[in-house]
Amino acid sequence: MATAKKLTENHLTCVICSEVFTAPATLQCNHTFCKSCLLKYINTQPEAVQAKSIPCPSCRQLTKVTNPDSPVEEWVSQLKPSHVMQGLMDDFGPGTKTVEEHVCSVCTKQGKTTPATSWCSVCDVVYCEGCLQLHNVMPLLCDHEVAHLSDHTKTKVKRRFMCQVHRDKPIELFCKDCKRAICTICCSVKHRACKDVDTIESMTPLVKEQLTSKIETLGINIAAANNILTWRKSKIQHVKSNSQTLKDQVMKTRETVMRAILRKEKQLLHDIDKATDKQLHELQADIKSQEIELRMYQQQYEFTANAVTSNCEVDMYAVYESMGETSTDNRDTDSRPTPGRVAFTQNLDKLSKAVDELQLGEVQVIHDVSDPGSSPVLHHTIDCKEDGDGKDPLVRDVTVLTVDGIKVTVVADYDNNRLKTYYTSNFKSFHNQLLLSNYPWQIAKLCEHQIAVSVPDSKEIVIVNVTPGPVLLSTIKTSKDYYVLACLSPSQLAAGGYGQSHCVDILDMTGRRLRSINTGVIGSPDYIHVTRNNNLLVSAGGVTSLVCVTSEGDAVFTYTPTGDRALTCPLGITTTSTGDILLVDYDSHKVIQLTQSGQFVRDVLTQQDGLEYPRGVCLDGDGLLCVTSERYVKIFKFCAAEF
Repeated sequence: MATAKKLTENHLTCVICSEVFTAPATLQCNHTFCKSCLLKYINTQPEAVQAKSIPCPSCRQLTKVTNPDSPVEEWVSQLKPSHVMQGLMDDFGPGTKTVEEHVCSVCTKQGKTTPATSWCSVCDVVYCEGCLQLHNVMPLLCDHEVAHLSDHTKTKVKRRFMCQVHRDKPIELFCKDCKRAICTICCSVKHRACKDVDTIESMTPLVKEQLTSKIETLGINIAAANNILTWRKSKIQHVKSNSQTLKDQVMKTRETVMRAILRKEKQLLHDIDKATDKQLHELQADIKSQEIELRMYQQQYEFTANAVTSNCEVDMYAVYESMGETSTDNRDTDSRPTPGRVAFTQNLDKLSKAVDELQLGEVQVIHDVSDPGSSPVLHHTIDCKEDGDGKDPLVRDVTVLTVDGIKVTVVADYDNNRLKTYYTSNFKSFHNQLLLSNYPWQIAKLCEHQIAVSVPDSKEIVIVNVTPGPVLLSTIKTSKDYYVLACLSPSQLAAGGYGQSHCVDILDMTGRRLRSINTGVIGSPDYIHVTRNNNLLVSAGGVTSLVCVTSEGDAVFTYTPTGDRALTCPLGITTTSTGDILLVDYDSHKVIQLTQSGQFVRDVLTQQDGLEYPRGVCLDGDGLLCVTSERYVKIFKFCAAEF
């Protein structure tokens, strides 16, 4: 019962209606559907009617119809289920009963419930002992193959392979031209013009072999589909988490803008207070001066009035004579300048326009570079030439970190012995640099705020904290001049250099060599990268190959294309979230995409994308691709291709 249920659920269910097949029809691709479901589907596909073919709803493969000029309903009605599907439907489909429930089919028609003891594989009917005797004496039925139903297992025996057209004739032949199993009558009537007909016995091993191969292919496809489903489901959580992160960034940006507005408001209020205080101070000084002058006039007034009313001519003439020395101009206006009025001038049109043009950011869908339908678009370019550089920068490597929510681009400037960081905060761009003892070569990301940098000419590996400026944390002295560097684990580094006898050394964080890994054809690697499976990808400009080995040194693959795809100078390497490999080819000005197993996919970037002599490459957390190009870092985003 469990087997029958499993067969029904997994093999006898239409993928369109999710119900057990009703009048099943099998297409040339061997996918089976209900005829009614298939008819409804075809009616929604006008291009199918125009092409005179039936498209498979599952794989889109076309099935040619025998009579294209007939109505679509006849196209579907002429389709038959495969022999395998028909057998399953007969044995386990709707209306079938378990053997325990079988009673004699002949007796049932007579209203009796006699237990069945035998089954005719040709008639596909069960009989009791009495009805079986009648069956066996009939001339047309006596040669049928009859099997007894086991009292112990009650298991139905294998059904004979009988012709669907001539029900009493066994299938004995196979027409290779029509790819159909047929009986002798079908062969003589309908397949006379066919050139290649063989016996079922001869064809069965070949058919079984092909079906076995098909099973293996389907098994691989099922595993791949399950992996894709698992990845898609995990992506849902990532999308939700990313959405919340982006919302937090928008709100943080809004808060930053509000802080800037509040700063401007505070400054304007301060300016008003300052101008008002100045005005008040001037007015108060004028009032004090005016009060002094008023008291002087009052004193002169009293002195003069007393002289006039005293009847003393001496005093009167004394006052009169003093009037010539003191100004007594009559004035009813103040000659002092009036303090200016504090005013707040606002341009509402300009303010409204500024608010309208205010950009907190941009929401866009960034496609993954692994999507073969995506196309690169230059997002922006970082010029690594800075004040204090003695030479034009030569950026050998690049990586991107996220430090306290700030995206920081870190570059190794080979010619200026510097490690440089670039980032944007509060709408302002910043850059910092750290002077090293010698030429930096490759950057290994240890975590989101810490990197290791190889300095081969000094036989050093420096550990740097990114805060987001670069701060030297420690220096590891090495016994060899290691050029390439990658993080294998939190406690181990993979490092290699010139003359290392085709090997990469695994080091601990003190620089002590733990073991060596054979890198095959590459003796002096220029770049190294650790995949998500902890495999090592190694390249060298002088070797036209990309080598992949396990962390124990077992070979995985060596990519050595020829012809137009031949590598000229492979350098920087990185991998995508899906495991695809991105490889820089310096002399051909390309970034090449390979599958995880080293199969060519496409040229992601070329010289037509503005790429000149690339070296280092990395992907940031947002799917942007960063590539070094002489003194520049060029950052590309990927959008859906327009057709």
